[in-house]
Parts: sequence; C-alpha cells; structure tokens
Amino acid sequence: MTQQSDDRLRPARPLLAASVACFRDGAVLLARRGRAPSKGLWSLPGGLVEIGETAADAAARELFEETGAQAEIFDLVDVVEVIRRDADGAVERHVVILVHVGRWTEGEPRPGPEAEEVAWVAPADVAALDVTDGLAEIVARAAEMAL
Repeated sequence: MTQQSDDRLRPARPLLAASVACFRDGAVLLARRGRAPSKGLWSLPGGLVEIGETAADAAARELFEETGAQAEIFDLVDVVEVIRRDADGAVERHVVILVHVGRWTEGEPRPGPEAEEVAWVAPADVAALDVTDGLAEIVARAAEMAL
C-alpha cells in the first residue's frame, strides 16, 4: 500500500481496513507497529482495503506485505471501530477494521518497514504485551475459531 498514515488524518468518511489473526501451532502472529498511529504497540498485521479488493484478500495481502507470511483466511472474527478525536473533539481518525482469522500456510515471518518486530505469541500471553486496544480479547475469540 502506498498511502501514508498522514493521509488518514481528518478523513471525510471512515476508512475501511482489514487485519488477520494468523495462527500456527496454536500461536498467533503479532507485529509491533513501526509507524504511527500506535507505533511500538503489538497488533495484528493489517491495513486499508484497496478498491476492488475483498476485505479477506486485503487481510492476506497486508499479512504478506508486513511479515512475509501467508495464510488461508477462513472467517471474520470482529469489526473494530477506531475513532480518535483531538483536544477540541474533532475526529482525527476513523477506521473500521474487519478482523479475520486464518491459518499460516507458508513463509517465515520477518520484520519490515511497517513492522519493527514480529513474533508468534500464545493467545494467553497477548495481554502481557503492550498491545492495541482490545487485542487480547480479539485474539482469544480468534483462537477458539482456529481450533
């Protein structure tokens, strides 16, 4: 994806994004964000859906772009709305994220420009990390679906 995060400030309408909880041997693949917003926090790989692309395809593409891993995407876990306001109450960001669940198929994850670090994490250990809002609960639900 070529759009920079600054282009996402003060959008005219909500932006649509997709992410994936990718599981391998019971662990979920997390990425520590290398860019704003939420730089330094652990989250699921994901990003904006492009025109003509399904949300599931976007989740798979973003997983590959951010980590080099590939997955079979098989279900929707949750819809997360991220709305951030400035000090005056004006909307700075509004993103609707379609969170998917998938199973790893190939590719050894590695960090890149959007992910400073990647790691396979047991779902029970997610809450101990510095993560994006609600991530531990989403991963727990996704883990049940991935069984």
